[in-house]
Amino acid sequence: MSARNGSRTATFIIYSIVILLSLTCLFPFIHMLAVSLSDQQSIITMKVSVLPRGFQTLSYQTILQDPNFFRSFSNTVYVTLVGTAINLAMTIITAYPLIKRKVKIRSLVMKLIVFTMLFHGGTIPAYLLMRELGLVNSLWALILPGAISTFNLIIMRTFFMGIPKELEEAAIIDGCNELQILLKIYIPLSLAVIATLGLFYAVAHWNSYMNALIYLNDVKLYTLQVKLKQLLIDDQIGQSAGMDADTRSTVVQESLKAAVIIVSTLPILVVYPWIQKYFVKGVMIGAIKG
Repeated sequence: MSARNGSRTATFIIYSIVILLSLTCLFPFIHMLAVSLSDQQSIITMKVSVLPRGFQTLSYQTILQDPNFFRSFSNTVYVTLVGTAINLAMTIITAYPLIKRKVKIRSLVMKLIVFTMLFHGGTIPAYLLMRELGLVNSLWALILPGAISTFNLIIMRTFFMGIPKELEEAAIIDGCNELQILLKIYIPLSLAVIATLGLFYAVAHWNSYMNALIYLNDVKLYTLQVKLKQLLIDDQIGQSAGMDADTRSTVVQESLKAAVIIVSTLPILVVYPWIQKYFVKGVMIGAIKG
């Protein structure tokens, strides 16, 4: 009985700690949501905690009525979807040859790839290169330069190396070529790590700020993060939405900031639970194989 009681006590302590940590992580988001839905007086007097005070949706109405914000949101969705697809495709087709013994220069190529993790050409040379390629003021400037992440490539290659070679040998006996082996064996067995790296790439694209700030000059091409900079720092939301000074004064900046944070964060929070199981499994397997 004492052993069973001790086990129950340990389980209770573990669950209590996990719940406490979860609440600690959730509190900032819940607080921001409450602030975004609270009225001016409650925010100024700092009465808002986890529940809205003086419920109002003016901040969200202001954001959604701004055509530039909606355009920036769509640009970010486009960059995230297209960029993630290209990232995964390039990572897979680069990692696959690097596990083949018959590729004699794979060791040299891997060293050159790792070299890029240690040294970078610099911001100015990168900008000059993008200008020569005609990518400045184009959304492709946010996608193509980072088509492959060295860290993610190493994870993918390590995972591929852990797949039993007997499966590949059986496929060769059945007459499969390299492309068929990749599509029918390696990719189906690597869905966990692919989902994990897809999440890494998607979050990186969604949160990308510096590249958009450097390469984009047209307001119509601004991504969400650059637009957030305007909303939170330059106080552009009222002007871009065409509101007069009296109307803008009724919209509390803290409420606007909170609303913008919720709108920009919510899509990632909605997507994450659907691939969480793949995320955990992919990270663990990719870390211990090889």
